Amino acid sequence: MTETVDPTVTPDSPAPLLVEVTHGIAWLRLNRPEAMNSLDNALKDALVGALTEVADDPAVRCVVLTGSGRAFCVGQDLKEHVRSLADPSSTLATTVTDHYNPIVTALSTMNKPVVAALNGVAAGAGLSFALACDFRIASDRAGLNTSFAGIALSCDSGASWSLPRLVGPAKAKELLLLPRTVPADEALALGLVTKVVPADELETAVGELARQLADGPTLAYGSIRRAVAYSASADLADALANEAELMALTGASNDHRAAVDAFLAKRPPAYTGT
Repeated sequence: MTETVDPTVTPDSPAPLLVEVTHGIAWLRLNRPEAMNSLDNALKDALVGALTEVADDPAVRCVVLTGSGRAFCVGQDLKEHVRSLADPSSTLATTVTDHYNPIVTALSTMNKPVVAALNGVAAGAGLSFALACDFRIASDRAGLNTSFAGIALSCDSGASWSLPRLVGPAKAKELLLLPRTVPADEALALGLVTKVVPADELETAVGELARQLADGPTLAYGSIRRAVAYSASADLADALANEAELMALTGASNDHRAAVDAFLAKRPPAYTGT
């Protein structure tokens, strides 16, 4: 079954976000190609809502975030931001708390795997969104740029948390303080992306990975995500205790029983995500 959701569509304008759910995989496609998928309020509202829905939907076993056109996402829509500067009640802090933080929290903590398909440039908050995902499959035409310091801003959307964990504090500060577009091959060497593929093979490669993840043990995947995140700020004793709790949870799951039964029967397991 395929479901298409257009959260903010009107007769005069296309939806800023396209959501398609097919056989357990939710594709969330940023859909402002004329603006390089920059984040205006309509797109941010739609993304918060859609991520909440797919995170809570047991039929969704894997989430893919990508962009339309030649960009993944270039971050905040600066034209809208310039207009908001005249409104004393609207600040960057407001959109960080109302939009960016909930988006990154959902991407990072939902109990299922998330893949970023980087079809083009990922910059600013757009890059931060990609870094919050488990996998980043990049087109050979993609480029990554932190961008924040280039417009005299601090970083947001988890960049200060995710970048040092991927490349180390020194390299993270270099990329943040001296922003530049990092090409796909260098991003791969730095560990910023998982894999680089030719542009015309991106959706196929992402689709194959998403299919593998959607067919896998969803509860175990979610628990591994939580364990890795927890251990980043925990001492060994607390990390071990958390692992024990998650092992008890997954050990009592239907998927674990299915895996053990399949192993003994020498056949592939069929997982239900429970």
